Amino acid sequence: MKNPDAIVIGAGVVGACSALALTNAGLKVLVIDRGPVASGTTGAGEGNILVSDKEPGAELTLAMRSRDAWFELDTDIGGGFELEAKGGIVVSRSEKGISNLKRLATLQKSSGVETIELDRNGLQKIEPYLSADVEYGVLYPKDAQCQPMLAAAQIMRAVKKRGGVFVQGENVIKVNSNHNSVTGISTDKNSYISPIVINATGTWAGEIAKMANSYLPIMPRRGFILVTSPAPKLIHHKVYDADYVANVASGQADLQSSAVVEGTASGTILIGASRERVGFNGELDVAILRQLARQAISLFPILSNVQLLRAYRGFRPYAPDHLPVIGEDALISGLWHAAGHEGAGIGLAPATGELITSQITGQSPFMDPSPFSPKRFQGSEYVAV
Repeated sequence: MKNPDAIVIGAGVVGACSALALTNAGLKVLVIDRGPVASGTTGAGEGNILVSDKEPGAELTLAMRSRDAWFELDTDIGGGFELEAKGGIVVSRSEKGISNLKRLATLQKSSGVETIELDRNGLQKIEPYLSADVEYGVLYPKDAQCQPMLAAAQIMRAVKKRGGVFVQGENVIKVNSNHNSVTGISTDKNSYISPIVINATGTWAGEIAKMANSYLPIMPRRGFILVTSPAPKLIHHKVYDADYVANVASGQADLQSSAVVEGTASGTILIGASRERVGFNGELDVAILRQLARQAISLFPILSNVQLLRAYRGFRPYAPDHLPVIGEDALISGLWHAAGHEGAGIGLAPATGELITSQITGQSPFMDPSPFSPKRFQGSEYVAV
């Protein structure tokens, strides 16, 4: 493709969804990645598509649209990525935690989220292996899950079938501009001309902004996941402790962890979740893995008898105000960012693609995009550290 209408940097799920939305809008799209599809944060994700972990506001609106968009996308491209409307259960075992969970569920319900309060008996009926000391939880029937690597791959296949081009194995080294307007990009192998560049590079989004002589405070936030050997169906929903919501919203750099447990279509069980800001330090920390295992067993004691298969880590693209960055750069016209989703990138990807495409093409967006604008960081106190 010699003269694409738009270049998307990054072939993770956010980049793939952005490319598909732009292609569906009639643009000629070129996707470039230094590695294969889903070789970054997407490949280390659990595939969560959640509304349960978000307070009322712009991100919840984005999440609710994105959840529906995932199922529309499944129909549109023919599935193949293990999309499942499994539902999520948030639990708490302290008086304060239960009170906070009830408050959040009430606020979410007023914003259109379906919530069902459950006592111990109700929880045992739908999750029979859940610890008997869990006496309160909230069921979110709309929470879902997909296999993120398969999702990104299937979406990129659809992009190519509809006329898009994917180039892998090229590392972007410069975003070219003239009088503060994008003219294209240069990689370590080629140069490409386009008036529109979408930065969907996850934890590296700040580096791409820097290449364009702009600024974006995106930082890596490391997390570990345990994976069990395939087991009989023990866990039927995504089940997590209410502390998880607080950890997501925290700006602390130190380690935070909370019990998150869910089964997959292949029979494995995923166990998380930890968060810490340690740069791109990828070392395996056995102490954190033990902590995650203990927390999971406290929710589901039966897991003490299930064999662990492996553990892996990933880096969530963290923005300091905990909102994704979706919109045109503050300084460079034609440079658009779709990053900073932290652990919600997979769930928010389709709506992110829709939102950025509507802005680029001048169509009416499904929501006000201004809360996600990169311009919010200009002249502010936010510094990437």
